Amino acid sequence: MTETSSPSNRPRSSQSQQQADDEIDLGYLLAICLDNKWLIIIITALVTLAGAAYAWLATPEYRADALLQVEQRGGNLASMESIITMQEQTGSTTQSEILRSRMIMGQAAQQAGLDLVVQPRRFPIIGAALTRRGTERPGWAQGSADAWAGDSITVDEMRVEQALQGQPITLKITGPDNYTLINENEQTLGNGRVGTLFSSDTPYIELLVSRLQAPANVEFTLIKRSDTQMIRNLQGRFNVAQRGRDTGILELTLTGPDPEELRRSLDAISNVYLVQNINRQAAEAESRLEFLEQQTPLIQDGLNSAENRLNEYRASQDSVDLSFETRSMLERLVSLETELNALQIQESEVAQRFTPSHPNYRSLLDKRAQLLGEQQRLEAQVNNLPETQRQVLRLNRDVEVSQQIYMQMLNAQQELRIARAGTVGNVRILDNALVGGSPIAPRTNLILVISLMAGLMLGLMVVLLRHMLHRGVTSVEELQALGLQVYATIPLSERQLKIFDRFSDRKSRKRLKNVVGKQLAERMSKTGKRRKHGEDGGVLALIDPSDLAIEALRSLRTSLHFAMLEAPNNRLMLTGPSPAVGKSFISTNLAAICSQGGQKVLLIDSDLRKGHIHRSFAGHSEQGLSDYLVGDITLEQMIRHTELEGLDYVARGTAPPNPSELLMTRKFNEFLEEAGQHYDLVIIDTPPALAVTDAAVVGKQVGATLMITRFRENNPKEIERALQQLESAGVSVKGSILNAIERSASSYYGYGYGYGYYHYAYKSDEA
Repeated sequence: MTETSSPSNRPRSSQSQQQADDEIDLGYLLAICLDNKWLIIIITALVTLAGAAYAWLATPEYRADALLQVEQRGGNLASMESIITMQEQTGSTTQSEILRSRMIMGQAAQQAGLDLVVQPRRFPIIGAALTRRGTERPGWAQGSADAWAGDSITVDEMRVEQALQGQPITLKITGPDNYTLINENEQTLGNGRVGTLFSSDTPYIELLVSRLQAPANVEFTLIKRSDTQMIRNLQGRFNVAQRGRDTGILELTLTGPDPEELRRSLDAISNVYLVQNINRQAAEAESRLEFLEQQTPLIQDGLNSAENRLNEYRASQDSVDLSFETRSMLERLVSLETELNALQIQESEVAQRFTPSHPNYRSLLDKRAQLLGEQQRLEAQVNNLPETQRQVLRLNRDVEVSQQIYMQMLNAQQELRIARAGTVGNVRILDNALVGGSPIAPRTNLILVISLMAGLMLGLMVVLLRHMLHRGVTSVEELQALGLQVYATIPLSERQLKIFDRFSDRKSRKRLKNVVGKQLAERMSKTGKRRKHGEDGGVLALIDPSDLAIEALRSLRTSLHFAMLEAPNNRLMLTGPSPAVGKSFISTNLAAICSQGGQKVLLIDSDLRKGHIHRSFAGHSEQGLSDYLVGDITLEQMIRHTELEGLDYVARGTAPPNPSELLMTRKFNEFLEEAGQHYDLVIIDTPPALAVTDAAVVGKQVGATLMITRFRENNPKEIERALQQLESAGVSVKGSILNAIERSASSYYGYGYGYGYYHYAYKSDEA
């Protein structure tokens, strides 16, 4: 063994430890998960069970779908080209928005009867799931307000005033054909009868119930939705998408818990949309026809005026005929004028969909510019004709152009009249609404897989987070990095845990005895069961000398033998940074082992507040150290002998109000001096160094001090603070003991060979 490192070395060691902490060791993390495998399994199982419960309790969701075709060209007559080119070409996005509009949704919701909601009252949490599975009313639920499988009502009509729209009204069945209406404030609104219209003026309610199939006291909730609520409910469950690109095939889907309601609502949406489309086509044709009928007389007047001007000119010029060349120019000018008029109509349509930079728009503009150029060229030729031929040509051109426009308008009127009479719209229903046979949600298998994965991840997070937040020392190297020489590593003793449980179980057993009686409490408590099996006892070294922890304490005894040779006296203090690190366990068993080795040992319990060494020897705390220090008992009365030869102990005594002051008295110092003269080794168990100052007071009067740390409980920072606190009081800690090392994957990974050596050596001895 080497001497304790000086405090000056600790910063460098802490820095090295900090660098080691910054590295992520995947093998160590895996070992931590293996150590906590049961916690991970339990969390995973709980989350998976929660997912399974959700899948079982969740209301099934169904989906209905339908197909619509929106044709790119309206009308069904090939001759209606002029009308078709004027129609608006709408895309799937536009049609989707029309389908989702309040105009369509509102009418469809009204036709499907979504304005009225009837909800039976269910048993909490599991009532709906049980009812879906056909569970009829159990015996214990007779007379309750909850509805079970087979309970239903039929409401044919319900009208309420606007203030009651969206507000729940409770219908409570009072008899085979009678019911009572109750508002949210538990006020009775009136009594009704099946088949008779219920009417109330204040507030205004009209209700017609045609069927009641439930026992008395069962309640149903009636809600009359407003138009806004009805439309939003339908819009929230409705979706429309185009199948393929530019196909014009729209797939309508609607989700919800009631398959019949889905089929009814989706059919209503398709029909309303179809009727709306037909009405729109008819209204458009009607509007255009009205426009043409208004414009036709004006065109006709223009034609008559042009013909009159031509006749008057001819009459004034005594019947002028056109030459062959002039007539050819006239026909070409009329043709150009007609084409320019058609291009002008097309441009007005294209301008609504494209910008002038679009290729189609540019092509149209180029063509019009070409025609205008040719028209200007012909106009120039016309200017070179004789005056008479030029005037006749222009007057004839006005007449023929007016005639063509007039004839086109007459033809358009006839076609629009035909279209108005036979309008079928550009939408048709390909598939009516169809509901799938199985629900689309909840997807049980997927939920189970996701919950399983989520539970596993949550378990890993809990384990790693707990380890990160409570990172105690797990290896000798961590203590050495703090400048502490490790004298021994003590494995966790399962037998000692049972003994410790006996101590901790006393308070709970006492409370249990006050409640159920002494005899029954003994049967129910762990201590009573152990006593029944003959497991009572307090010193592990005497109960199970072959325990691995005792074997480790024997190694500590050997190390202490050499360490105490350099100490100024034979007094050894054991302390720790925090409670429950195993100070009393090590003190008691180390004292027992040393006495077994032939030494005369005195064990002193200086924890005057919560010391419990006397329990290991089946003694009592009274007449101990505190009573001796205040002068109530003598030294002979204080020192108690044990069944083990050479081992005496001193209990803590009656809990005093000033333990630190008692330990600072000269009498305590004199007692230690006298004890050191009569015993080969004096072991003093003290309170935690960070909790009280007793350890610092006692430590100044001993020859050696050992710091006991508990595996995974004490973190390096609190150990370092305890060392600093003792050093500031002038107490030099000689070394440390790492107690309660657990046999686990992470401990093997972190501590490795040392613990394996203990285990190997013990088995070799047995062999």
